[in-house]
Amino acid sequence: MFENGTTQVGLEQNVTSAVVARFVADNHLRVVDEREADAVLRGKVISYRNTVFGFSVQTQAQEYQAAIGVEVVLKDLVRNRELWKADNLVKTANYYVVDVPGQSAKTEVEGREDAIRKIADEIVARTVQSW
Repeated sequence: MFENGTTQVGLEQNVTSAVVARFVADNHLRVVDEREADAVLRGKVISYRNTVFGFSVQTQAQEYQAAIGVEVVLKDLVRNRELWKADNLVKTANYYVVDVPGQSAKTEVEGREDAIRKIADEIVARTVQSW
């Protein structure tokens, strides 16, 4: 379970769920209880921003950017060493709040989910590569 160092309630649960689901889908490594594990992944959500990224010609906000930052460390429990660490892994996702050609309108929650998926992809890629 990721920790939450932000004021965004439930963000740690969303990140944890996405990372676990990504490991399961990848199928290179199994997610098990820590007592059975050869390695442990620990993380903390350290930042969350949702900011205006683009305006319409009427100067109305129409594009936003969700940005999430996490601290992550993967530790090999067998050899008692750190396999990889990221102090500030940040992923962003841009989304429009109005329909634009080629893209439907999204909510902040959907934009945040896109950024979380990118974080999960990065964590799994780094972990599989390190293993």
